[in-house]
Amino acid sequence: MKNIRSLVFLLFFCPFIILAQAPKKLTSGEIYTSIQKLNFLGSILYIGAHPDDENTRLISYFANNVKAQTAYLSLTRGDGGQNLIGSEIRELLGVIRTQELLAARKIDGGQQFFTRANDFGYSKHPDETLKIWDKKEVLNDVVSVIRKFKPDVIVNRFNHRTPGTTHGHHTASAMLSVAAFNLASDKNYKTHLKNDAIWQPKRLFFNTSWWFYGSEEKFNEADKTNLLSMDIGAFYKIKGLSNSEIASLSRSQHQSQGFGSTGTRGSQIEYLELLKGDYPSNKNIFNGIDTTWGRVSGGEAIGKILNKVEKEFNFKNPSESIPELIKAYQLIYKLKDNHWRNIKLNEIKEIIAACAGLYLEAVATESNASPNSLVAVNIEAINRSLTKILLNSVLILPEQKEIIGSVALLNNKDYKKKVSIYIPSEEKYTSPYWLLEKGSLGMYHVNNINYIGLPETPHSIKVKFNVQFEDVVIPFYREVVYKYTNPVKGEVYKPFEILPEVSASFDEKVYVFSNRKPQKVTVKIKSIKENLKGELKLSIPKGWRFSPTNYVFNLIQKGEEQRFNFEIIPPLNQSEGVISPIVEVGNKIYTNELIEIDYSHIPFQSVIMPSEAKVVRLNIHKKGQLIGYIQGAGDAIPTSLRQIGYTVVELKNRDITPEKLKNFDAVILGIRAYNTNDRAKFYQKYLHNYVRDGGTLIVQYNTNRRLKVKEVAPYSLKLSKDRVTNENAEVSIIMPSHEILNYPNKITKDDFKGWVQERGLYFPNEWDSHFKAVLSMNDIDEPAKKGSLLIAKYGEGNFIYTGLSFFRELPAGVPGAYKLFANMISIGKNNIQLNN
Repeated sequence: MKNIRSLVFLLFFCPFIILAQAPKKLTSGEIYTSIQKLNFLGSILYIGAHPDDENTRLISYFANNVKAQTAYLSLTRGDGGQNLIGSEIRELLGVIRTQELLAARKIDGGQQFFTRANDFGYSKHPDETLKIWDKKEVLNDVVSVIRKFKPDVIVNRFNHRTPGTTHGHHTASAMLSVAAFNLASDKNYKTHLKNDAIWQPKRLFFNTSWWFYGSEEKFNEADKTNLLSMDIGAFYKIKGLSNSEIASLSRSQHQSQGFGSTGTRGSQIEYLELLKGDYPSNKNIFNGIDTTWGRVSGGEAIGKILNKVEKEFNFKNPSESIPELIKAYQLIYKLKDNHWRNIKLNEIKEIIAACAGLYLEAVATESNASPNSLVAVNIEAINRSLTKILLNSVLILPEQKEIIGSVALLNNKDYKKKVSIYIPSEEKYTSPYWLLEKGSLGMYHVNNINYIGLPETPHSIKVKFNVQFEDVVIPFYREVVYKYTNPVKGEVYKPFEILPEVSASFDEKVYVFSNRKPQKVTVKIKSIKENLKGELKLSIPKGWRFSPTNYVFNLIQKGEEQRFNFEIIPPLNQSEGVISPIVEVGNKIYTNELIEIDYSHIPFQSVIMPSEAKVVRLNIHKKGQLIGYIQGAGDAIPTSLRQIGYTVVELKNRDITPEKLKNFDAVILGIRAYNTNDRAKFYQKYLHNYVRDGGTLIVQYNTNRRLKVKEVAPYSLKLSKDRVTNENAEVSIIMPSHEILNYPNKITKDDFKGWVQERGLYFPNEWDSHFKAVLSMNDIDEPAKKGSLLIAKYGEGNFIYTGLSFFRELPAGVPGAYKLFANMISIGKNNIQLNN
């Protein structure tokens, strides 16, 4: 039980050890700063709502200048945002943004925590947010993080006193933090923690800035008497970077949100408003809090040793510090304060290893395995110092099986051994834990309460190196990883994943049947182990039919894939439902798919989710056939349009010429194309000329920040932040006779049923009289917004601007969205023969 508790603690407070990235090899300067951090016993928790909400300048300052234990609690994983680097949205975007936060913390020195709250999309009021989130459970998660991390100081990113003025998630995060500040010390308040010890932070601040005042001018004029000002523009000589430069590198990890940042230098002031606790007299937020080793019983002797180590540190030969560090390690091990004992044990162990040039690694020969299998692992250990070190033993966890006995580690003599390890049959998958069970719109469901708060799923397949210094044995834990040599990138690390022995996935996520003709649906089976035999069937909605009834497969090699075609026959009338594969292997049934996410700025991700596809029998008509599509931030609309029979050509910049454009029945710009494509200002004139000459151009939503073009339309059109966040908000048809609502499909209010996450975003709020607004919609207690779909005749053709969230609705298989989009493409083509 002690080993299990230690593992959970290690995972909670050292989230970066479970990242499958190259092991950090500390320089002398980095060792020295680690020793300084070892001598500071204070902690601070920053709280916000989403990835990228955090103030990386403050996190970096507290972690690197103050040397405090610093963490960011993001209530959500950013699942409801947009994606500027790919087509992943919702849960998969949440996986990407989780890893981007971890990459950011790896740079700025902080730690990362989450609650179970699901980012369900933009919310205009915290009351709505807390209702959808389940306020009680999210508050419980916040309190549990406070009790586990035990911060002396909490800093809120947002103002809890201004509901309705910003994103409801933002205000809700601050409101929950204020409530949790007192509840954390209430012995009558219980969380999910087994060790539910109460904790009272000393101070709570709000990190205010000009943004909350509306402008820099107003903020400069505001009375700041009660604000604590901090100059965080420090320069770290050992790092050769300013604090703001580190912060910008950290913030630039949020690539999916387009938050690349340029570093600055020089003095920079941050402001904190005290909300609870006593005002620090000397403007030091830790004023009155003992952050020395005197904080813990028995710590004075440790402090004396480590202060001496810091003062006498030899940058040319860090190993000289090892004897004193070993003494301090022994004293820390005896501390009764388990909280600081465990934190500082982990810190000092890695400092000792760095001083000795001790490199310990366990590398699997393959990137994944399934439960109840054997895997070859290469063990490496090397001591690059004159310190006498003995590799006492090496054990595989969780088996506790000894695989290597006593070995002397001589100076700069590499020890290597290849061993075979067993993956237990009960071993859990390493896929993101919050996606393993079906949750709700606002909450993820997590069965294992020990995982709540963690940034990612713990990897329990580890190697324990028991290393002996003189007569003291120190355990070092290393996660089993996978690495290979890439001809271009060199050494590349990947996580070692535990995956199901088989996965099944559809080629498409939505199949639209515009008539009664059967369609071919392909299921891909992938083996995660050798010699896999089984049977594949389908689960299908009532009224739908398929053939054949089943397939038998035999996959010889690990990683082998095989595709099987089923013929799906739709019902006569309009219908929709979900199909899923059923894979039987022996006496086990599998219904999941394996989704792989591979971007260079985050570790490779393997995500296991229920395998399913939506089938839609839809009476839809369309005109035109050949569509040109210019991608922006990335979306799956081309795939969706192909589902209803369009031929879609995805255009590169070089393809956007008058000669090529004239061949298309319509040209569509993907979401945020005018925000992301630097060449847009050059090819836009060709697009407008295409419309003038009789073409149809559909421009999907852009934001009014960082536009690459002066105007988004041939006529005046002003973008705003107007949006309708309620996906069920009533839609009024204000021009019922307009062609776009009648041909070739009749659009009614029923076509706006079943939409997901939102109606639309960044609607224009001012436009030229050439534009016709055909729809009106609004959230509760807000004025009507008519800018969701605007159509203008321009020359002989039609220009359409829409902020409707087709990029969410079409991949979700929403029938009405398909019909409306087909009408947009078909506009002006009444004399063309109708296509089914």
